[in-house]
Amino acid sequence: MTTLTGSCYCQNIKYEVTLNSPDDARTSLCHCRNCKKAFGANYGLTAKIPKDALKITQGKPKGHSADNGSGMVINREFCGNCGSFILEYGEAVKNKFRYIVVGSLDDPEALPPKGEFFCKDRVSWMPEVPSKSTFHADLGT
Repeated sequence: MTTLTGSCYCQNIKYEVTLNSPDDARTSLCHCRNCKKAFGANYGLTAKIPKDALKITQGKPKGHSADNGSGMVINREFCGNCGSFILEYGEAVKNKFRYIVVGSLDDPEALPPKGEFFCKDRVSWMPEVPSKSTFHADLGT
């Protein structure tokens, strides 16, 4: 078993992720416009984990739900005090998965990226994620 910990910037929210192996998480970059806005960066970086692998150990995140631009509702949770983005999930998978913001992990090196989405929207100066096991997907239009 692997247990990872994470928190928001101000430490009001803390969490644990328990996985059989780090391979049970699928970490990926997303270059869609919605993720760029939500993360305030040129891509979003999340790790998909089973919902029951996550345990909030301190605090209670605030939530925001909105259409992601393609008709799908995305739920995002963050610290109401410092504003740190902690996790997200779509309505279609709300009972199965959570997407942890990798930067909120105490050890973000533990879950390296395995691929990327919306590659056509990657900024021109950013290279692809290198690895023999990566995926590169262009979703939507």
